[in-house]
Amino acid sequence: MDTEGIKLFVLAAEKLNISAAGRELGMPPAVASAKLSKLERAVGADLLRRSTRKVALSTEGAEFLPFAREILAQENAAMAAMGFGNGHVSGTLRFTASSTFAQQYIVPLVPEFLEMYPGINLDMRLSDMELDLIQGSFDLALRDAILPDSNLKVRKLADDRRIFCASPEYLAKSGVPKHPDDLRFHQWVAFKSLAAMVLVGPEGGKWQLDPRNSQNRLIIDDGLSYKIATMEGAGIAMHALWSVHRELSAGTLVQVLQDYRMDAEPALWLVYPKSNVLTAKVRVFIDFLVERIGLTPPWLE
Repeated sequence: MDTEGIKLFVLAAEKLNISAAGRELGMPPAVASAKLSKLERAVGADLLRRSTRKVALSTEGAEFLPFAREILAQENAAMAAMGFGNGHVSGTLRFTASSTFAQQYIVPLVPEFLEMYPGINLDMRLSDMELDLIQGSFDLALRDAILPDSNLKVRKLADDRRIFCASPEYLAKSGVPKHPDDLRFHQWVAFKSLAAMVLVGPEGGKWQLDPRNSQNRLIIDDGLSYKIATMEGAGIAMHALWSVHRELSAGTLVQVLQDYRMDAEPALWLVYPKSNVLTAKVRVFIDFLVERIGLTPPWLE
């Protein structure tokens, strides 16, 4: 199907003027009329009703219009993904993510992305408490779990792991837990949105834990503060490996219960509304993040 004809149809439907749409695309009126007729023959329906005075969308044209727009959007996205027409990818991209993850891995890459795509503006809303993707009118979000929402689509950014860790000072004072049952004798630092979890042992045994019901005196809703509290000896905490892998290497945090893992290890997902066309601006940002972060996650090296 001729995409030039589709572009002409979309413009003509918006302007309700075939000649004006043709001029915008550099086509003489006769060429524009011929291209539109060719498209109508291809789809087997009259898309526009013409008279000497006006142009109007036909019923079939109104039904075809959203598909025509999607075809053009997907063409632009495909060309952008292949590195063509970076300067023509434009618009404001609304993106939400964990502020802790974004500070470490995304924000440092933003200048490079904006230089690659000068037509895109980024509106980033960063919070460790999840913002609603639909109500917030976001084009894209980063999540650490696939949400049970049929209105969303996902693409995996990278694998992740959750681990228990504490400061060396806390472990020297309170002892090192060897078994999940030992955690009842320890102080917890709990993240506000952390839900109950199931741990699987080296021989397949399972233990259910709920940090919010443990002996914790500290609940935090900010990721950086959560990590700092753990490093300062407030207790044992469960952290994403991406958040603490540098501290583990430096020895400022120590992993405990290394033989136990979560029943379902999380991953990092890029999530976007199912109802939205995956526009070029969203496609190139997803591909950029996957290439810069997802292909070789630094926390899994």
